[in-house]
Amino acid sequence: MNILILGSGGREHTFAYKIAQSSKCERLFVAPGNAGTAGIATNVAIGVTDFEAIKKLVLDEQITMVVVGPEDPLVQGVYDFFQNDKELSEIAIIGPSKRGALLEGSKERAKEFMAMYDIPTAAYESFKAESLEAGKAFLEKLNAPYVLKADGLAAGKGVVILNDLEEAKAELTDMLTNQKFGAASETVVIEEFLDGIELSVFVLTDGKNYITLPTAKDYKRIGEGDKGLNTGGMGAISPVPFADDAFMEKIENRIIKPTVEGLKAEDIDYKGFIFIGLIKVGDEPKVIEYNVRMGDPETEVVLPRIKNDLVEVFEKVAAQKLDEVTLDLDTRAATTVMLVSGGYPEAYEKGKVITGTEEVEDALVFHAGTTLKDGEVVTAGGRVMAVTSLDADFRAALKNSYKNIEKIKFDKMNYRKDIGFDL
Repeated sequence: MNILILGSGGREHTFAYKIAQSSKCERLFVAPGNAGTAGIATNVAIGVTDFEAIKKLVLDEQITMVVVGPEDPLVQGVYDFFQNDKELSEIAIIGPSKRGALLEGSKERAKEFMAMYDIPTAAYESFKAESLEAGKAFLEKLNAPYVLKADGLAAGKGVVILNDLEEAKAELTDMLTNQKFGAASETVVIEEFLDGIELSVFVLTDGKNYITLPTAKDYKRIGEGDKGLNTGGMGAISPVPFADDAFMEKIENRIIKPTVEGLKAEDIDYKGFIFIGLIKVGDEPKVIEYNVRMGDPETEVVLPRIKNDLVEVFEKVAAQKLDEVTLDLDTRAATTVMLVSGGYPEAYEKGKVITGTEEVEDALVFHAGTTLKDGEVVTAGGRVMAVTSLDADFRAALKNSYKNIEKIKFDKMNYRKDIGFDL
């Protein structure tokens, strides 16, 4: 098979790493890819939402499977584009339809879906510019901290948590009337703050059947002790130590099953990943948000623990025969630590030469924001690369990731030294 992966981050490099191991994969393409994917696949300089260019590539290279990494093409309807095109309709797309992708594309839709299918989540209301005063009044009814979420896609930066009521009102005004997040914040969801410890659960579904992938926990804040600005993710651990069998059974029965049943009840085409961001409040799981693709950097710890041939699993998804798959998991813990550009998540410089990756031992390096320039690997984004290790427990794995990080160098390199601190 010839296979195409859409995307350019650490998640897509991890997918490429797993798919390239499959005996079923003859040629592998990544669009647009990065310096890491260039070593195991053919990078093609096409944007992930340039559907006509993707169609041409698929037909020219006789590609029969497309794995969609990021959310943008899913929310914009890449699955539907293929389904509605006679030349493309037989191609297997791993990712949900546009209707399915609304679970991530609209926070308001996700909240309504959870209410409809009795899935536990925080109490909420949503507001537009014309209901700004009602939004401020709603904030006055809540206790601090205040959680404000831009309804649409805002590259992981559309959630603001504030402790001061007046600051929260000013932020709401900024989001709704000053378009702080552009069209993404035309609607803002305000919800109660849930106090607990977070984790991510990943489900792969063919629309009828599903399998639950390993749990993971990521670390979003730039600063140690989870302080400072939100990022796309600074590191991750899998499995989550506190997610024992009893807790996972609650998640399965109260969240995963009703989610998949809800998609079926609404006749939504959904052949792909459901990423459920959860919080453990006391002993109870509640949903913070849905994403309709794998997380990043969680992918860098989840996929390396899956021993199955990933292409075979995806074929079963496409054929709606996922009930025939039994996951074969590496029992070891996996950890990843993200190396980022100095200044990230605010202004940072690109084009810094990266050295030392070839010296890494007993660990995996997944490129995120990198590119090739004059034969050298250079930085091309805020999150640059992730160093993943597997070991008997997460502490031993982390020790190995940090030991290997010392070998990697680029100007102003930054990373968190406390991943797993709260476990």
